[in-house]
Amino acid sequence: MGTQDIRFRFSWDIEKQREFRQLQVDNSKDIDARRKNGQFSTPIEIANEMMGYGLSLLTDKTVRFLEPAVGTGTFISALLNQCSDLKNINKITGIEVDYDYYSVADELWKSNVINLENEDFTVIDSGGELYNLLITNPPYVRHHYLDKDKKRYLKERVKIETGLAISGLAGLYCYYLLLANKYLSEGAICGWLLPTEFLDVNYGASIKEYLLNDVQLIRVHRYSSDSCIFNDALVSSCAVWFKKSKPLDDYKIQFTYGGSHEKPDKSRYIDRGSLSHIKKWTHVNDDIINALADEPTIGDYFEIKRGLATGDNAFFILNGKQIKEKKLDMKFFKPILPSPRNMREDEVLSDENGIPSIPEPLYLLDCNLDEKEIAEHYPALWNYLKCGLETTATKYLCKSRKKWYFQEQREPTPFLCSYMGRGKEDKLPFRFILNHSKAIASNSYLLLYPKEELNRILHDNDSSYIQVWNALKGISAYDLETEGRVYGGGLKKIEPNELSKVKCKELKRVIELY
Repeated sequence: MGTQDIRFRFSWDIEKQREFRQLQVDNSKDIDARRKNGQFSTPIEIANEMMGYGLSLLTDKTVRFLEPAVGTGTFISALLNQCSDLKNINKITGIEVDYDYYSVADELWKSNVINLENEDFTVIDSGGELYNLLITNPPYVRHHYLDKDKKRYLKERVKIETGLAISGLAGLYCYYLLLANKYLSEGAICGWLLPTEFLDVNYGASIKEYLLNDVQLIRVHRYSSDSCIFNDALVSSCAVWFKKSKPLDDYKIQFTYGGSHEKPDKSRYIDRGSLSHIKKWTHVNDDIINALADEPTIGDYFEIKRGLATGDNAFFILNGKQIKEKKLDMKFFKPILPSPRNMREDEVLSDENGIPSIPEPLYLLDCNLDEKEIAEHYPALWNYLKCGLETTATKYLCKSRKKWYFQEQREPTPFLCSYMGRGKEDKLPFRFILNHSKAIASNSYLLLYPKEELNRILHDNDSSYIQVWNALKGISAYDLETEGRVYGGGLKKIEPNELSKVKCKELKRVIELY
């Protein structure tokens, strides 16, 4: 078959068949397994949009296209649809590790011009083949789904091939991007559909270093965070475009947001030098680059920690009725706040014992005795722990502890912040909680521990608690979102180090009052 056969083989009927077969394979797999393996097919509308833009950047008349995570062939379909002259297609190579998806692509697209391989892209050798166009949606596999040997191998291979030291927290898609470098001819155009999070998080540093120093970054287009382009993955996405070429000393890079590549809602150009000094790239489209560096932040007044992770909330967190029914000793329990979604009020009052005055107080099982002592002196507790030996004790966090039922230690604090939320329009995406009780909190909260100066003021002035709380609630949604991160569907999250950088002028004013 030649290129004329490719023209004959592509039609919207074939694309509809591909979509149908894609859905069949998706439905044959457990959704949790697909998420674990990062198997989220690109919608054909997005593939066509990206392919059209990629071809517009390509100056070579002859196309040699590489797709390192081909799936059922969405981007092959888009290339055959978007390329104005199919005679210009010299070669197409698609690589797919999952046989079920590969077999569909092989049946639909394989020819003497289209080469498909059922292989792991991060392991195979390039064989010296070079390509001038690469557009892909690599697997979004989070780092904790990569076993230690695989991760060690990938880190070493990236170091050898690019000289870059990549974080162990990097997802699989980061390795795909860096390991593709050896396949690229000089001047090759690349488009990567990636989770937006890498633009902000620390593990994305090596990717941004590569984009700034090893290639010529052309454009970053962020799709709107209010909609998720994948039906089955809650991540916000961006398309990253670059040319395999040493970057110019001083040139401008385009950042766009929302809409499409052709008609974005926002567009801004920023020079490479300025971009290299910006840690979070998601906000290049916002007017925050010249923000005053000397403005006070939450971190100036609080030490911020994530709440404790139990390893299994359903097992370790009980209500009073459950504790009584199981005849467990209350001395092994401490009060813990419900998750933010179950907290109706933002101010938690307390009884005389420090127990939250809420409809159904919860308690965390926190016992640091060894099994022998528990079995000998506390048979009811021992019987309860035995119920978790084959379930809770085998979970990732629990089995990594000295004793599977031991808990992280956190002290109660008057001030907490929810870890995630949505927030619409100008409403805060995160809730600040004023806690008058002795309850601790799980990792669905961030815990704000007052530093020395603020702690002294709070100790000496009871009314200052409300003032500090109001100052925190007075932070704008914009300032919180500037430091946090946004996922598909508008879900927003903020980590302790990100919350510490949030501007908070009102806190300074409260301090000055005393």
